[in-house]
Amino acid sequence: MTAEPASTVRHRAARLSAGEALIEGPLKGYHHETYAFPLPDADGRGGSVRWKCREPRPGILWFDRRSFPSEGALIRALAGHVTSVPEIIEVDAIGLQRFIEGSTLGSYGRPGAPVAEPHLAQIAQLFRELAAISPDSLSLHRQFVRDDAVVDGDTAGFAAQLIRFTEERVYEAHLPVYGELFDALGIPRDGLRPLMDKTRSLTARPFCLLHGDLHRENFIVDGEGRLWTIDWELAMFGDPLYDLATHLHLMRYPAEQEATVSLRWRDAMEAVRPGSSRGWQEDLPHLLEYKRAQSAYTDVIRSALALDGGKDINWPALHSTSRKLQGALAAARAALGLAVPPTLRQVATALGDWHRDGRGGVTPYGS
Repeated sequence: MTAEPASTVRHRAARLSAGEALIEGPLKGYHHETYAFPLPDADGRGGSVRWKCREPRPGILWFDRRSFPSEGALIRALAGHVTSVPEIIEVDAIGLQRFIEGSTLGSYGRPGAPVAEPHLAQIAQLFRELAAISPDSLSLHRQFVRDDAVVDGDTAGFAAQLIRFTEERVYEAHLPVYGELFDALGIPRDGLRPLMDKTRSLTARPFCLLHGDLHRENFIVDGEGRLWTIDWELAMFGDPLYDLATHLHLMRYPAEQEATVSLRWRDAMEAVRPGSSRGWQEDLPHLLEYKRAQSAYTDVIRSALALDGGKDINWPALHSTSRKLQGALAAARAALGLAVPPTLRQVATALGDWHRDGRGGVTPYGS
């Protein structure tokens, strides 16, 4: 069997590392192909610090808006603003990010499990630091995409922007390939219209920098218990409450801890920029509904791709994939106006029928 040729990023890692045998990767990650390795020290041996070399995977679907053209440039600009972001250095004109030795927060407990107090305190500190970064406070603020930007504080406009992205770039753009599957699962063609109506009355709040993807795998706990935040490719300026909604949706804290985290977020916002949490209790449910709806749309596509076994469906993965998708659709029932969410059997049947009809293996539209 002929081995696949090494990728460009693998070649870069081999050229920069202290030895090919010291390269670890590709590391787990959806958006990027990543390798970790030590640079050679003065004696040509591997140093004590490892660095990451990575680049976007070809053909990856993006289900979220991206505001910064360069994650590396953003991370450099965050120096002095956010304390626990791994630094970036440049070697032979290639940006390398420090690899944090430790474990993801997910290794301490899957979504739904409680989070230890020291880690909660550091998450609250991160929110405080983000609250202090307004759209005009970073050295590269003019580099973020402004073609569809909204006025600072226009939370209703910001929410409308997010909803339109999901409607147009995730749902409508993929209808030629996945339309029959969306229909079979009972997802209405105008499922996001009610959310658009609800978010028109959101309370105005000053914008700040948002991470946009604060889940357990994007927090790294080092050997001293310090929590580092990685993967800033979905960062944007916008309504700070959206970052809380995304965080709560992805973390799935136990109910009591979710309430605690929400109150700590409120205190962090008000301590840095008074008024940043205005109306949060009334508005948070609407943004959580959007996150559930967004997950339902993206999980339909990801589930179909996960079952692609070439000419045949990946039958061993059908049950677990169908169960996850059924859960996402049930959670989004109110958000999408589903009268009755499909059962596990109905989801599995819809996925199986879609593949048998020859839609599996079709290259989807990029977003």
